[in-house]
Amino acid sequence: MIVTREEQVRLMDCMLDMGELLMDAGAEISRVEDTLSRVGATYGARRVDVFAITSLLSVTMEFPESEAMTETRRIRSNGQTDFYRVDKLNTISRRCCAEPMPIAELRAQLDAVAAGHKPFAALLAGSVLGGGSYAVFFGGTLYDALAAAFFAALICHLQYRLGRTRVNAVASNLIISLLVGLGVGLVSAVLPVLHMDKILIGDIMLLIPGLAMTNAIRNILLGDTISGVVRLTESLIWAVALAGGFMVALTIVNALH
Repeated sequence: MIVTREEQVRLMDCMLDMGELLMDAGAEISRVEDTLSRVGATYGARRVDVFAITSLLSVTMEFPESEAMTETRRIRSNGQTDFYRVDKLNTISRRCCAEPMPIAELRAQLDAVAAGHKPFAALLAGSVLGGGSYAVFFGGTLYDALAAAFFAALICHLQYRLGRTRVNAVASNLIISLLVGLGVGLVSAVLPVLHMDKILIGDIMLLIPGLAMTNAIRNILLGDTISGVVRLTESLIWAVALAGGFMVALTIVNALH
């Protein structure tokens, strides 16, 4: 049970961090609002109002015999979906609701989630497996699968590097699709045994913002219209950038022929 004003301020800071981490990991708006509301109520708040959209998080808490406090945070997300972080944060919230932990412990666990990321080896393995498998699924040969797996590893590496910079998702998709498109086109020209279209299809599947679009539609259906429309618009812009990069790359490759 939270008693002092200092503890309330520290709890508010933890809740804002939890919400920001959830939104940055691609969690649905309804999940963010419900999680923070439950955590606040668990620690003794008699009223918790949470408002979240893709770029803003606002939390108001009112404790017995205390004035309501409101804090707002600007959310800057790269638009990526990270189920690894979402699962970790869900686990923390469930533990809090089952038995409220000390604020210091909650802060330590949130800091650990913020500092941790999905192992790069797992991302690389998933990209390679996904790219190669999709190439075969859409009618490619074993050689096409190997080539798609190689460029899938390149995509994973570029996403990791660009994700550590200030490059936004639109520019990132454009750069990656352009470089990968040029690489696939040039390699296919040198090695006639390869089918450029099958390799490109396999690798494009790794870049399409399918999860973001799905979450956007879900937000709209659940009544979070603003967030859903904003996220859907962002996803469509990312898809246009992705298509534009590949189109420019293929135009350059055809011109070189």
